Amino acid sequence: MKAFIAVLIAALCFEGLNAQCPEPSALKDGGGNKLCARMFEHSSYYYDMSCYGNFLDVYPDEDVPIIPRAWNNRVSSLVVAKSCSLTVWSRSKKQGSKKKFSAGIVYHLKESKQGLFGDWNDSISGYYCTC
Repeated sequence: MKAFIAVLIAALCFEGLNAQCPEPSALKDGGGNKLCARMFEHSSYYYDMSCYGNFLDVYPDEDVPIIPRAWNNRVSSLVVAKSCSLTVWSRSKKQGSKKKFSAGIVYHLKESKQGLFGDWNDSISGYYCTC
């Protein structure tokens, strides 16, 4: 019985580490400003932990043809706000493959195909977001 209680307590402690993705309808930065999108690095195998860790906030009408070096080819999941769309490119200066994401949550960019054999996991080098 003690082992069961210990496992239950451990499970409850780890539950607090889960990082659920923000809802697209409530996507705001720390100051309460509306966001167009939020991109996360290193999504987890588990969907409820895909929006954990470092993130990059994207504001409405933000046009970034060259993503900051620290974020180049590091985005693994993303959330696009309601009534917004995020267009991304696989190479800087809006070169390479292009994909448009509508409002919603993409837990794993590896599930979004890029061409015949590739995917969008760790492949974003530029973006443009509109609302």
